[in-house]
Amino acid sequence: MDELAIKGKIHSFETLGTLDGPGVRFIVFMQGCPLRCGCCHNPDTWRFDGGEEYTAQAVFEKARRFKPYFGAFGGITLSGGEALMQPKFGAQLFKMCKANGITTCLDTSGCAINDDVLELLNHTDTVLLDIKYTTEQSYKQYTGGSLAATLDFLRVLDEKGIDTWLRQVIITGKNDDDENLSRLAGIAKTYKCVKKTQLLAFRKMCTEKYEKLHIEFPFGNIDETSPEKLDELQKKLDLL
Repeated sequence: MDELAIKGKIHSFETLGTLDGPGVRFIVFMQGCPLRCGCCHNPDTWRFDGGEEYTAQAVFEKARRFKPYFGAFGGITLSGGEALMQPKFGAQLFKMCKANGITTCLDTSGCAINDDVLELLNHTDTVLLDIKYTTEQSYKQYTGGSLAATLDFLRVLDEKGIDTWLRQVIITGKNDDDENLSRLAGIAKTYKCVKKTQLLAFRKMCTEKYEKLHIEFPFGNIDETSPEKLDELQKKLDLL
């Protein structure tokens, strides 16, 4: 198939995001995800048969209109869903961006490695890698995925020397303990590619989405993470 004819299934776009990588970014939310995280705030991105199809060229043209706002550090971020499920599309889009001086960022759980994913990484400047839990048991229980797969992905990022930000959503009673922070800090110190580690607050603004989809929100009975608690844990992590 002609690479230019490859189409990606897109859930939505955000034009001027400031929380999804360096600088101001155009964010592409891909449709489809193999994980079922209890804290997921985008259950409407799970299905692989949803979304709207776009060519990489069409998405690039959308993103390029915002290039004046990107500055030296901003650019495009491929998020999800799970962007690794559509790596050929991602690679084609990122090639176009790199050829036009737009930086590329991949927001992912790191759940897959194959030749197509490796090609995508060849055109990726920064990776936002979700370390959802720091034990295999908790990872499998609360996401259906594997921490080992994510760490395998992180090793590849380290080998390729791709700037990586580790991120973790803090959920009361699940991963808000000192033991988790210590394990997370240990992971960060192991890999030279890790430039920062960010803790994010668990939020429940997605509750209406679950209700609309007639899906139970697994963590719907858990309180949101307070700013004070998040700040406390981030300060502890920064000292480890």
